[in-house]
Amino acid sequence: MKNLTGKTALITGGASGIGLAIGRRLAESGMKIALADIETPILEEAVSELKELNYEAIGIQCDVSDLDSMKGMKSQIAETFGNPELICLNAGVGFGASISEATIGDWEWVIGVNLWGIINGLNLFLPALREMDEGHVVITASIAGHVSIPNLGPYNATKFAAVTIAETLHHELRADNSAVGVSCLCPGFVATNIFNSERNRPENFVKDSSFDLSDADLLQREAFMEWINANAKQPSEVAELVYEAISNDKFWIFTDDQHIGAVNSRHSSIITGDELPEPSALVTDL
Repeated sequence: MKNLTGKTALITGGASGIGLAIGRRLAESGMKIALADIETPILEEAVSELKELNYEAIGIQCDVSDLDSMKGMKSQIAETFGNPELICLNAGVGFGASISEATIGDWEWVIGVNLWGIINGLNLFLPALREMDEGHVVITASIAGHVSIPNLGPYNATKFAAVTIAETLHHELRADNSAVGVSCLCPGFVATNIFNSERNRPENFVKDSSFDLSDADLLQREAFMEWINANAKQPSEVAELVYEAISNDKFWIFTDDQHIGAVNSRHSSIITGDELPEPSALVTDL
């Protein structure tokens, strides 16, 4: 997708972190920006920031796990900008618990946002892209879509699913000689607020939750967040990689090479049938 000027981009999970950084970078390239997010106050702040820079932008409060909410969001974008040519399905929540401890509510919440958010987005926006025979889809997965990280079972499951959805869509579009491109974003450590996703857990999932941190857990999380803020990639760096992938029709977007060893070890065990390797220290630090 070479010429972005005047085109419209939708970014779910666009009020902060990677989503907002992508919105800023695409606005700089001349695109009209539609940010969708479940958090209204910071969404309003994000849109105000873009408008103060004289970019065309709207914000839409939306629950990506709810198809009706997504339909309403689609209608608002169409009324303001028309059909978006670039779809960034980026909304996601992080959640940590062992598979034996995770509740059904935990699974439903994470799958609803991380997986159904992608499914709903493709169901609603892909037909128009295919009809126009132009545009691009960016699906945000994770390095956790390539390596199974202990104590992140629900999250891992949705990110492995995100990777295969992106790969499958890419193959299907190429088989049909479609001009619509696909990119799969697989971030490693990025300085975002995803590790505080519990702030957005719907009330109906709060009661059925395994999320109950001890004082020791809280101290460990605080130390980990300090490390993230000091060492992780900045969202703006990730956004630049996304922009380059869209412009050059590149499928894979990896943000760093910190986890390549773990990915290679897993793939090697698949090929050889050897014992599944232990995850690297960097991975288990999650």
